[in-house]
Amino acid sequence: MAVDFQSIAKQFVEHYYATFDSNRTGLLPLYRENSMLTFQDAQHLGAQSIVEKLASLSFQKVTHKVSGLDAQPTPNGGIIILVTGQLVVDEEEHPLTFSQAFQLCQDPNGQWFVFNDIFRLALP
Repeated sequence: MAVDFQSIAKQFVEHYYATFDSNRTGLLPLYRENSMLTFQDAQHLGAQSIVEKLASLSFQKVTHKVSGLDAQPTPNGGIIILVTGQLVVDEEEHPLTFSQAFQLCQDPNGQWFVFNDIFRLALP
């Protein structure tokens, strides 16, 4: 049976941003020790390091507004996802535009996790 990568990608993105916006430390189970995050040029390796970075971001309140989501299957059975959208940070008047790419893989138990995560603000 083929993997419904579009449906998995949509569900993942909804879950990821809902968790990020309400409890960033709750993202820990989505990463593994070999996962990598590149956040505005800075690289973080391992689930703990990634979540520490995300939890240390200076804003108190954030809302992700996804405007685009593209997904494709990868040869190893994974899924690559590209998300574009806007961030509303601490109720600022002007949202920030962002893009984020995820590579999802499955562990030996069939659980999806983030292997690669690349985040970039679209700054002038």
